[in-house]
Amino acid sequence: MAKKLEGKVAVVTGASKGIGASIAKHLAEEGASVVVNYSSSREGADAVVKAITGKGGKAVAIGANLSKADEVKKLFAETKKAYGKVDVLVNNAGIYQFAPIGEVTPELFHSQFDLNVLGLLLATQEAVKLMADGGSIVNISSVVATLAPPNSTVYSGTKAAVNAITRSLAQELGPRKIRVNAVNPGLVETEGVHSAGLSEGDFRKQIESQTPLGRIGKPEDIAPAVVFLASNDSAWITGETLYISGGMR
Repeated sequence: MAKKLEGKVAVVTGASKGIGASIAKHLAEEGASVVVNYSSSREGADAVVKAITGKGGKAVAIGANLSKADEVKKLFAETKKAYGKVDVLVNNAGIYQFAPIGEVTPELFHSQFDLNVLGLLLATQEAVKLMADGGSIVNISSVVATLAPPNSTVYSGTKAAVNAITRSLAQELGPRKIRVNAVNPGLVETEGVHSAGLSEGDFRKQIESQTPLGRIGKPEDIAPAVVFLASNDSAWITGETLYISGGMR
């Protein structure tokens, strides 16, 4: 059976662990040559590349901090050198930090908006230069974009921005048949969620009690939807936000 992304080149930002790593592996399984972008964890990115190439897939790790314009340019210059083009961009790189309004600082604001919003825009700007008509962009947003829990003004703000940007870019890039969609995960069990202490105890129980399917997510719950949005299976879908949150809204 033909693979869905045979001959395609996919760039996945923030792909050294968690959801990004799972997305990179799933795209490679469908035949894509994958750029595994990382900011600090070279080791993590190399492990993802090894997992992909070990199964006969194609992948390279390229470091770049997406909140810095010159590093974004370097990421896509190296992508061009490695593969010559981009067909799929998955804007996954992002950070979160929760704080009550009294503790919001310019630094807290800029660290999240510079990566989650500006980084996404800069990566898209560079990717579309290397993208033939008919490419696909998938933005990883979050259920917080609309759930907007307390103490998440900055983080929820970044993800609401991502949802709006997704709709705007879908219209702007539509004439080039480049599709732009977002995936909005609920709480997913990742290294980051573990280290923030969000995947155990009362917080987890509370989330699970509000989730119709009764559990938090795993990275492999998210990745197949990204493959779908990256492939021609979703050829007439653009500007959409797909919630993958076990029914929690």
